Amino acid sequence: MNKKPLIFITNDDGYASKGFAAIVEVATRHGRVVAIAPEHTQSGMSHAITMFSPLYLRKVRDEEDVQVYACSGTPVDCVKMAYDYLLLNDRPDLNISGINHGSNSAISVLYSGTMGAAMEASFYGAPSIGLSLTDHSADADFDATCEFADKLIGKVLAERPAAPLCLNVNVPIGRPEEIKGHRVCRQTRGYWKEEFYCRKDPRGKDYFWLTGDFDNAEPDAPDTDEWALRNGYIAIVPVQVDMTDYKRMNEMEKLLE
Repeated sequence: MNKKPLIFITNDDGYASKGFAAIVEVATRHGRVVAIAPEHTQSGMSHAITMFSPLYLRKVRDEEDVQVYACSGTPVDCVKMAYDYLLLNDRPDLNISGINHGSNSAISVLYSGTMGAAMEASFYGAPSIGLSLTDHSADADFDATCEFADKLIGKVLAERPAAPLCLNVNVPIGRPEEIKGHRVCRQTRGYWKEEFYCRKDPRGKDYFWLTGDFDNAEPDAPDTDEWALRNGYIAIVPVQVDMTDYKRMNEMEKLLE
């Protein structure tokens, strides 16, 4: 019987991304790896699932202690495919989603396919870690992220924290020696201000590109993830699925009397 821990890995940038390959390599130092990632980029898919078209699954790597699959669906589809089909008799000890090319701090956690998958995986009982680097480039330098991930994976596997646990981990751009450390923080309050750029295609039909900027409502709050990243720290935010606004419950009771 194989006693090595089983680590499940997924992402939203696709199985061929550099960040995905990097975290698979790190995870193999700690145990067996089964990874299922989308065939193509699925950024911004949040918690979307595929309901009205078939899913396809193909193996792209098969080595001792490392199996990697590509799935035609969303990041959450990949998680469900792992837990409800592929790993029915061999449950993971840890889930990792990433390494994402680009930050998932603040309200981006709601849009992120990386964090949608991490949260979904946490429902099945094993701790989940969403990993992101604040660099969108395809050839980003993941050394600092991998160095921290190596330590974090070892600690989580050793300590076995109580479920459910889901961590949103964002790493600033920089070489390992440039990172000041890590901070456990809260999600920054703020919103994306979107803009749509309208252009015309060769046939004269309008098409649109979405862009925008993040409006930080508390740029000087040192207990937030945005502050940590801006000041050279790795930001770690424990997240949960319960979105109830408990502070407003009594107010709503009075309003509806």
